Amino acid sequence: MRVISGTAKGRPLKAVPGTGTRPTTDKVKEAVFSMIGPYFDGGRALDLFAGTGGLGIEALSRGMEQAVFVDKDSKSIEVIRENLKTAKVEGKAEVYRNEAVRALKALAKREVRFDLVFLDPPYRMKDMDALMLLMKEQRLLNDGATVMIEHDSSHTYPEEAGSFHTVKHSVYGETAITVYRYNEEDGDNEELTQDEEDQA
Repeated sequence: MRVISGTAKGRPLKAVPGTGTRPTTDKVKEAVFSMIGPYFDGGRALDLFAGTGGLGIEALSRGMEQAVFVDKDSKSIEVIRENLKTAKVEGKAEVYRNEAVRALKALAKREVRFDLVFLDPPYRMKDMDALMLLMKEQRLLNDGATVMIEHDSSHTYPEEAGSFHTVKHSVYGETAITVYRYNEEDGDNEELTQDEEDQA
């Protein structure tokens, strides 16, 4: 694994020991950033199931101003810190060991808002659309924010979820990438419709 492009291009990234973490391959990572970038003019990113930190580090290398890395595994946290130093972007990063929902609520208390979110959980977790709605509820996203989900290609996420609209979807073997755009203005009407459907 390596940083593919930007200020840290070519720098090697360590993997997390053991089999519990599945890092995004360089091929898929390159495809992801061709969908969402490929480069950025500032902004803040959140790498929520960070693993090695590869996605968030790539975003920093490509121009994101700040990034927050969250993982509940202590080995992952150690590897993320090492990889940030290798890429020389540790000054732009915050790293937290926490479970995803608790981390989102903690960030909301600080009134942090993100422009780009990476959701690359273990493939058995298929509720990332619920996490996106929690991000909206907690006011964690700037209008126009991009949310990327990496997931098992056998699972399909909805084209729309509240204020989130699919803008890209690609499959790479067993891996799929779904990219959403967040639009604040669309949320209230669509959520009302969803509530009406729930009551029906």
